[in-house]
Amino acid sequence: MQHIHKQIIATRLSISERQVAAVMQLLSEGATIPFIARYRKEATGELDEVEIADIQQLMRRLEELEKRRTSILASIEEQGKLTPELRARIEATYDAAELEDLYLPYKRKRKTRAGVARERGLEPLALAILAQTDDRLEQLAAPFLQEAVPDIEAALEGARDIIAELVSEDETARNRVRTAFAKEAAVSAKVARGKEEEGAKYRDYFNYQEPLSKCPSHRLLAIFRAESEGILRVVIGPEDEAVIERLEQQFVKGRGPAAEQVRKAVADGYQRLLAPGIETEFRHLSKERADKEAIDVFVANLRQLLLSAPLGQKRVMGIDPGFRTGCKVVCLDESGSLLAYDAIFPNPPQNDAFSAAMKLEALADRFAVEAIALGSGTASRETAAFLRGVNFDRAIDIFVVNEAGASIYSASELAREEFPDHDITVRGAVSIGRRLLDPLAELVKIDPKSIGVGQYQHDVNQPMLRDSLDRTVESCVNRVGINLNTASKHLLTYVSGLGPVLAQNIVSYRTANGPFRSRRELLKVSRLGEKAFEQSAGFLRIREAANPLDNTAVHPERYALVEQMAADLGVGVAELIARPELRRRIRLQDYLSADVGLPTLRDIVAELDKPGLDPRGQAKPFDFGNVSTIEDLQPGMVLPGIVTNITNFGAFIDIGIKEKGLVHISQIADKFVKNPADVLRLNQEVQVKVLEVDVARARVQLSMRGL
Repeated sequence: MQHIHKQIIATRLSISERQVAAVMQLLSEGATIPFIARYRKEATGELDEVEIADIQQLMRRLEELEKRRTSILASIEEQGKLTPELRARIEATYDAAELEDLYLPYKRKRKTRAGVARERGLEPLALAILAQTDDRLEQLAAPFLQEAVPDIEAALEGARDIIAELVSEDETARNRVRTAFAKEAAVSAKVARGKEEEGAKYRDYFNYQEPLSKCPSHRLLAIFRAESEGILRVVIGPEDEAVIERLEQQFVKGRGPAAEQVRKAVADGYQRLLAPGIETEFRHLSKERADKEAIDVFVANLRQLLLSAPLGQKRVMGIDPGFRTGCKVVCLDESGSLLAYDAIFPNPPQNDAFSAAMKLEALADRFAVEAIALGSGTASRETAAFLRGVNFDRAIDIFVVNEAGASIYSASELAREEFPDHDITVRGAVSIGRRLLDPLAELVKIDPKSIGVGQYQHDVNQPMLRDSLDRTVESCVNRVGINLNTASKHLLTYVSGLGPVLAQNIVSYRTANGPFRSRRELLKVSRLGEKAFEQSAGFLRIREAANPLDNTAVHPERYALVEQMAADLGVGVAELIARPELRRRIRLQDYLSADVGLPTLRDIVAELDKPGLDPRGQAKPFDFGNVSTIEDLQPGMVLPGIVTNITNFGAFIDIGIKEKGLVHISQIADKFVKNPADVLRLNQEVQVKVLEVDVARARVQLSMRGL
């Protein structure tokens, strides 16, 4: 069975069986996807994380199919209807739809019209009519009359019900209908009576039709959402007449009375049984595709957001801006620990700018503040204008930080655990400040769905979304590498091979024994054994370790190899790292072995070139244009902006006002753009032109064409 699974996965993913076998073996041994992608390149043929995850997902689907196959075989065998031919067909298929089609005639059903007709003994009549060799319907039906079948018409009606069910369960017929749906199905939507006002935001779909194969994911998800809210009535399918005609070609023979009965049964079987079943199937398939596209967009955005450039270890003032309730101010040290908090009221209605400036100047001086992180929410622009007038005794950069989800964190159990003695306003300001210091470390504390960089994330398959987002967070955490001596328990949870229990044990060990001095010291942590060490060590960094390799992505299993390289050059490891001219003298071919190939050797040398370097770069401040509200905008204005969200239909741009502007996909570039993510990235600085301003609906249409 495993061999067949390898063949299927290799074929579907267009990779070799050897690669699939290697990944399956490593996963079965408890290896994580980041570990396999980074440290087992020779075994997998340098498959990346996405390809490895695809193998894992297909493995799970095939395992589920095997369970379903076993259940189906047992069910049919229990009925005494499992012939050798049927068993062979069931065991040979790896198509879930075909498997269900084979099972359908034997599936235990709730009471159906055909079932009632069979109970009344009408199945022989149905088969005789379906054969269409005798048009003497009255003579055929007469022997079946009884109390429950009082006349000829009742007998014929029961026979047609049986034929309709036979048509709906026929494998060839089902595949013909599937083909028609795949090629010709349209998604049609109409507004439900009396829902016009309530569903105004969906008015584009009040009388809508589009080929299902061409309906983009965001449109389909919007239509399905409106349907679930009772706003739209939605139908998916091809034109009935054309499909029924094809089924008639399969089942109807000639033009006699028997053929006419079959023709009626075919139409009934399609409209009442086959079409609804196949429509449900295609709804599921199209929803699954739309979900995958939406999740892919969300994942791409989340990855870019998590890998946003950090400011680094500097002292920061975090400000959560507001009007009536004031601005909450916190001061954080280089590691994000809270030093002080206060509130200022520089904005309406208090307008106490003088007192606010005095407080900020004193706080900045007392805690040696090097940068200010200002939340992007209500009163952000007004507070930014105030901050530019504060007379600090040195230059302090002001960063506007996307605060989406900060309120979710501030009310969370994790925030209460971190700051049990402070209210949610202080926690929110701390989160804003920490997002500037290290976006990744802070954003992992928030449910990704609350970060605001997806589309229809609440409508898609939630387990699939959660799995994809968790895998993305894990990938980003392990790509960056985590400081073992400063990382929070929550951040450590996402490190390859750890999880919540070991993360807590690491923090507890660190609290009791002080900072880790080497990676090998991890083995002293409770319940952290050799396997967990193997999977996690390469992704953890110790900044001031005695062994400089402990601050690199070089895995401990390859330390001896690096030491040999250094010894061959007559130096120590520290000197090898410090002197690039020495590394250029390394001949990689000299260090090839049975389990170490060129991919691993290249990674090692590349890591020695930049030990401990954060791949995310460093945050830079950004100045918006001279607009503060939507009323300030005029068509034709050209403004600087930052990309805050990317969807299939365009990108949302922060231009310094409360409302985000939309650049439709057709306005992103002077050339055709198939996917906005091919051209734009999150947090990218762009120039945009105002096309249209709808103050009443709070919508701003922007363009990047010609700029």
